[in-house]
Amino acid sequence: MHFYWKELPQPDQRKMEHLSNLLRVSPTIACLLVQRGIETFDEAQAFFNPSASQLHDPFLMLGMKQAVDRVIKAKEQKEKILIYGDYDVDGTTAVATVYSFFKQIISEELVDYYIPDRYQEGYGISKIGIDYAGNHQFSLIIALDCGTRSHELIAYAQTLGIDFIVCDHHLPGDHIPNAVALLNPKQPLCEYPYKELSGCGIGFKFIQALATALKVPEKKVFHYLDLVAVSIASDMVDMMGENRVLMSLGLQKLNETPCVGIQALLQHYQIKDVYDANDIVFGLGPRINASGRISDAKASVKLLAAHDFHEAIKSARILDDFNTQRKDKDAEITFEALDIMQNNPEQSLKKSTVLLQNHWHKGVIGIVASRLIESHYKPTIICCENEGIITCSARSVKNFDIHEAIGACSRHILQFGGHKYAAGLSLLKEHFDDFASAFEDYVSQNITEDCTLPFLEYDTVIALSEIDTTFMKILDRFKPFGPGNPMPVFRANRLSDTGYSRILKEKHLKLFAKQLNTILDGIGFSMHENFTHVKNGEFDCCFTPEWNHYNGKVSIQLKLKDLKPCVLVH
Repeated sequence: MHFYWKELPQPDQRKMEHLSNLLRVSPTIACLLVQRGIETFDEAQAFFNPSASQLHDPFLMLGMKQAVDRVIKAKEQKEKILIYGDYDVDGTTAVATVYSFFKQIISEELVDYYIPDRYQEGYGISKIGIDYAGNHQFSLIIALDCGTRSHELIAYAQTLGIDFIVCDHHLPGDHIPNAVALLNPKQPLCEYPYKELSGCGIGFKFIQALATALKVPEKKVFHYLDLVAVSIASDMVDMMGENRVLMSLGLQKLNETPCVGIQALLQHYQIKDVYDANDIVFGLGPRINASGRISDAKASVKLLAAHDFHEAIKSARILDDFNTQRKDKDAEITFEALDIMQNNPEQSLKKSTVLLQNHWHKGVIGIVASRLIESHYKPTIICCENEGIITCSARSVKNFDIHEAIGACSRHILQFGGHKYAAGLSLLKEHFDDFASAFEDYVSQNITEDCTLPFLEYDTVIALSEIDTTFMKILDRFKPFGPGNPMPVFRANRLSDTGYSRILKEKHLKLFAKQLNTILDGIGFSMHENFTHVKNGEFDCCFTPEWNHYNGKVSIQLKLKDLKPCVLVH
């Protein structure tokens, strides 16, 4: 894919110099901090030293007292409680966290969990799930990572004598459900200071409040921080504010004393000295997700709530097998979708991509949508059909709100939900063509030119001579990276080849770059086509510096993003 390079807005020079002097760091480091909204010494101290003291009081969340009071009442009256959650990583980690904690504070036989079947029930709260609760004498359902828009189903549950507590982070619709409590910082009138918690993060704040009310030691709540970290990284929520604190504490827990289920997953993934957010995103998350995509997500909760390591190893092996199946289906459907795009000239003229094949696997269409954007940079919806119901997964391009776009076509839809860049929806088969047409019309009328160009954002221009061991150690303290706090990308200009750059395995670029008296090596995966820029004279480069561990030695390496022939004026 050809990228357009775009420099992020550069901070006010006085602010940058002031912070550089205060912290005794380079102007480049100060620039990165100000770009992330950090302008004072105290803000920098908090950013570089996340701690539990920075977590907000859970009782600041609207509805928290009512939720806690209702659970205490259920505990006293020995009511049965059902922990209900979505089938993705955020939902299953949330269920495992709250279910495991409830087993400590409430008699185990009075607590159970429920994950809807992706294929029979679809996303979120279902009538089947509510009927299950009614048939098994549950009088309280705690919904995690879903429920904000389920006002009709929650009303139905009330007719069966079932109360709801909703812990969710999705955007509210026009109606707020009539639950005992809705714990969602994004709802109107909620004054909770941080709005971007994951679904599991809100579940964590709920058990934190319960622990306070029941005088349960804080360490018993913090025991679940590794699961919270898995949810934050996997759900791609904001990585600043309270999420950054929870993620930092959770990674520490994951590296020092991970729960039994995470230990088992790590055995199947990779044995390392230190794990970071990338290991969750590319290693643990896909395996946890795979059970809900291919089979039954209850397998993920069973693993994450496990106490016996040998049983957890068996469960982890099952999830690993599911993940292999998921990869195969992903590759197969992506190939078919790309083939359709290539053989449909009319599709190339459209501003959006909407594809439907009845036989495509519902569990991987979201992944396929993301894959298509890599080659056809447009808002994309991939769909499959079962018994007259079309199920769709939507993914968006930078700066285009696909959730809002789908909402504008709601007259053709049965239900939808999600975020700015990822959403899911379902509709009747006979309404598909009308929906696809309405969606294309909305995108055509509302997408701006800057949303149609795949661009590479870089933080600032840097000299290679700045990238030394001290610089790298400070950069390490910017971790964990994620949305809102992305891994910094730098641009270096007027580089030249030392003569040792080459192609590895016919597809990867191994770079040895020189700028004045500084030489650094880099690696560009699947960037062999850029080799001509390296050999044909001076070039500019965008990259992220990283530590390279090889043969027991540690060195600095540039992870390449893109290369271009040198432009004389910058």
